[in-house]
Amino acid sequence: MEQLKLYEQLAAENAKLHQQLEEANETITAIRTGQIDALVVKTEEGHQLYTLKSADQTYRVFIEKMNEGVVTLNAEGTILYCNSRFAEMAGMLQKFPIGEDFHDFIFPGEGNKARALLKSGWEADCKAEVVICNRNGDQIPCLLSCNTIELDEGAALSVILTDLTQQKESERQLLVKNKQLEEARRAAEKLNDELENTVKERTSELLKSREYFKFLANNIPVIVWTAKPDGQHDYFNKRWYEYTGMGMGQEQGMGWVNALHPDDLSKTVDTWAKSIETGAPYEMEYRLKRYSDQQYHWHLSYAVPFKDPEGHVAAWFGTNTDIDDQRRQTEKRDEFIGIASHELKTPLTSLKGYLQIINSYNKEKVPAAVKEFVSKAGVSVAKLNNLVRDLLDVSKINAGKLVFNISSLDFSEMISFCTDSARHMYPEYNIESYIEPHLVIAGNAERLEQVFMNLVSNAVKYSQDNHKIIIEAFLKDSMAEVRITDFGIGLSDDQKDLIFERFYRVEDKKFLASGLGMGLYICSEIIAAHNGVLGVESELGKGSTFYFRIPVSAAPV
Repeated sequence: MEQLKLYEQLAAENAKLHQQLEEANETITAIRTGQIDALVVKTEEGHQLYTLKSADQTYRVFIEKMNEGVVTLNAEGTILYCNSRFAEMAGMLQKFPIGEDFHDFIFPGEGNKARALLKSGWEADCKAEVVICNRNGDQIPCLLSCNTIELDEGAALSVILTDLTQQKESERQLLVKNKQLEEARRAAEKLNDELENTVKERTSELLKSREYFKFLANNIPVIVWTAKPDGQHDYFNKRWYEYTGMGMGQEQGMGWVNALHPDDLSKTVDTWAKSIETGAPYEMEYRLKRYSDQQYHWHLSYAVPFKDPEGHVAAWFGTNTDIDDQRRQTEKRDEFIGIASHELKTPLTSLKGYLQIINSYNKEKVPAAVKEFVSKAGVSVAKLNNLVRDLLDVSKINAGKLVFNISSLDFSEMISFCTDSARHMYPEYNIESYIEPHLVIAGNAERLEQVFMNLVSNAVKYSQDNHKIIIEAFLKDSMAEVRITDFGIGLSDDQKDLIFERFYRVEDKKFLASGLGMGLYICSEIIAAHNGVLGVESELGKGSTFYFRIPVSAAPV
């Protein structure tokens, strides 16, 4: 009976101990999470009240939720308190490092630096960068901020640790960008030095994207600007003020036009207004007055719209690049081309005439080999004559003198005639045609034939494996449209953006294209002079379709 009573007594005491243990755990959790500020503990001397000094609940919850690590140290560097973030940084989330020596978490190579910092922290608030090394061996660059606090037990040192890992990575990426900028502006040594100094001074400050943009904009050798959706300029980089000599604020809104050459003002403003209206990229060449020599220099201005997720223009980002030297070189080249082509035209005409005389000579029998050589020479002269013609056309275009007579023209008849000529010129090609009759336009037959034959020639040149070509002409939206389709090498997206520029040629590893790359440029100018459109649809490796459209005319032929 006594044994049963003893067992029940032990079971009751065990249950009471379990309850006390649960209460103790709940109390510890409440203290850590800031749910209580004081404790009443029963001792041998009676009930005692223990307050938690500086134990403001909101403050302690804030400390616990901080992204920065927080530790409290005594004079020997022992950790009296730490928040969860520091425990995570130390790699000890399961067991908080309270009671550990703080110096055990300092990277060995920076021990002296950390001790000097903590020693200074007891005297005055201070901060410095120190590398933390956790229990997993990971190194974490941190900014340590030290200041003293008063506890019941006396003074202690509070240390806030800010993780600089992301900032250091940002600095590393910025340094890579800065090196690229230095490489791009190697010729400007002085500007490179200024850029390097500016980068060193501002690297730690570039935390926001706009500040990063401003930094880049102020240290590249071009003018950078931004504008609001309505086209009002709201930012220019430092290069603008140095170049134009304008004071801050003078360029705002539409004030920037005061730096333009008067002859370029109207076209520039109209082009900019059109881009604002349509949302299309803005591209314009105009002259800006340079403050240092008071001379106007040509600039290429280019801007693209930044659009929000709904597709609305939120801002414009633009650059102005000084192209005065390149433009002068281009003018000299064009002048040379014009002179050379004119000088070549006369001897070529004479040479062609002499070859025709030799070929038609009947008084004596001309050896077959000589006739063959004369025939080959005639082919070469014809190619050279076409080249000189293209050079002359380019010169006329650049001088604004590419003019020709416009008259009513049966476009369908002209396309049919040119298609038959193409079949005779390229008998090995299967040329299919679908031509709608009675298409009437106002145009110049000779120039339009030049465009058509150039496009057919290109289709032949770039489709040596597949000899099928399709020619179509039809009425579409009050426009006479001609389409010439081949199944050759095709064009990439980059090539489609360049093929209508002067001297650009599409190269392919299978063969070397002949010519100087002027044909499509001339064609585009001829079609533009007819108020038409020249374009291309293409897929690399599958072929291309070149097309041009010209307004139809109501006047009879």
